[in-house]
Amino acid sequence: MTKRLEELTRFATEIRYHTLKTLNQLGFGHYGGSLSAVEVLAALYGEILDVTIQNFASKERDHFVLSKGHAGPALYSALYLKGFFDRDFLWSLNRNGTHLPSHPDRNLTPGIDMTTGSLGQGMSVATGIAYGKKMVASPYYTYALVGDGELNEGQCWEAAQFAAHQQLSRLFLFVDDNKKQLDGRTAKICQTFDFVEKFTSFGWEAVRVDGASIKAILAVVQTMKDSASSRPKCIVLDTVKGQGVEFLEEMESNHHLRLSGQLLADLEEVAQSLVEEVEVIQ
Repeated sequence: MTKRLEELTRFATEIRYHTLKTLNQLGFGHYGGSLSAVEVLAALYGEILDVTIQNFASKERDHFVLSKGHAGPALYSALYLKGFFDRDFLWSLNRNGTHLPSHPDRNLTPGIDMTTGSLGQGMSVATGIAYGKKMVASPYYTYALVGDGELNEGQCWEAAQFAAHQQLSRLFLFVDDNKKQLDGRTAKICQTFDFVEKFTSFGWEAVRVDGASIKAILAVVQTMKDSASSRPKCIVLDTVKGQGVEFLEEMESNHHLRLSGQLLADLEEVAQSLVEEVEVIQ
C-alpha cells in the first residue's frame, strides 16, 4: 500500500499543478476551493471510483457529482490526467466557445456526470442518482462533494433527510470544510456548527478526517463500505482554502482571484516547484 499511496500522492501533485497552470494562463478563477478539493479528487479518481473512459457511457458504474461546481478546474485536471481529453482541451478553460466552462456541464465536457454550479442542487441530484441505483438493486456507489458554505442552502438538508429516510447506504457525501465561502469565513457569515453532529442527527453515518491525507480518506471510505449500516455516509474533510499553496492558504480572500503581475509570478513559481517535486505529466 505504501507504493500505491506514493502514486496517489504524485497524482494529487499533478492535479494541483494542472489546476494552477490552467488558472494561471487564464488569469483568473476559483483557486481556493479548487485547491482544497485536490486530495479527495486524487483519492476518488485514483482509487475509489469505478469510472473509466471505456465504461463512462454505461449506467453500470459509480457516479460522481461535484456539487461545489466552482472547483471545476481541479476536477478537469483529474479528468485530463485520466485521459478523458487532451491538454489543448484542458487549456481552453473558460475561453470563448470552450467545452470546458468554469463550472461543470455534462453536455459539454467528457467525464462529467452532472451539470453543477447552482449550489445545493448537486447534492440533491446525487441523492436522486443513489435512490435510482437502489431501486434497481445496483451494486455501484454514488459520490458527491459539497462545500461547507454550500450547506447554507436549505435543499441540502432536504436531500439529507430524504437520503436517510430511504436508507441510501451507497451514497457517500464528502464535505469540503475549508472554513470559507465566497464572502468570507463561514463562522462569521452563517455558523456551521459541527457537521458530524448535524449529519448524525439527520440519520447519517458521519466522521471527520484530515482532508489533506489521501491515506485517511481511503481508510474511512473502506471502513464505511465494510459497515453493515443502512445509513448514507458523510465524510467531513478538514481542509484549508488554497490547500497546498502556503501563501494562498494564508490569504484571507482567496475564493476567486484575478491575477496581478506579482501574484501570477508567485503562482507560476509554485507550479514550477511542483514540477520539480515530481516529474509531472505536462
